[in-house]
Amino acid sequence: MSSPPATPRLPISAQTIPLFPLGSTLFPDGRLPLQIFEVRYLDMIGRCIAEGSHFGVVALTQGAEVRRPGQSERFVGVGTVARINEWSTPSAGLMRIGCSGAERFRILQAEQHKHGLWTAEVELIESDRTIPIPEELGNTATALEHLLQSVMRQGLPESEVPIAMPFRLDDCGWVANRWAEMIPVPVAQKQTLLALDNPLVRLELVQDALDELGWLK
Repeated sequence: MSSPPATPRLPISAQTIPLFPLGSTLFPDGRLPLQIFEVRYLDMIGRCIAEGSHFGVVALTQGAEVRRPGQSERFVGVGTVARINEWSTPSAGLMRIGCSGAERFRILQAEQHKHGLWTAEVELIESDRTIPIPEELGNTATALEHLLQSVMRQGLPESEVPIAMPFRLDDCGWVANRWAEMIPVPVAQKQTLLALDNPLVRLELVQDALDELGWLK
């Protein structure tokens, strides 16, 4: 297992990055384990590791994660930069990587290349402002804290805990993002949450979803 050197934050400006369309949504500070076997992504990840660069995760609206003949792919216009934290190659043609969500971005223009890899010119979205959780939304943080305590009591290695430390249970955006990763709602609903500029509103919508699921007391 190897880990890349620390890399600086990407500048808030238009730039071109490779894309990895998935059937799920990555949120900032979220964890994303991936098993890579398609040639287009093995090459992409290899370059990212060699250059210390990043790729973008976008949610699919059409097509599948694994490329199929005659199938077209479409994806959402807002995604999240994925930073590679660790990787391994358990066998030839197979790579396992662990990523974390960084900045959100908005796609300005996307292009699919000969071997199926997508790249896009993107504009980064400003990170969430840190907003303390108001009393009326406190039950979302309390429920998440109880869930994390239950997970931590299992004695898992830190790398296997699905939510990365440090825990920021007093921050609207962080709590909203962690719940948004877990709640069983359509990808389109998760994308609406990801694209919101106001983390307080995002947490309010998450609270509504948790209430409907019966996950809050």
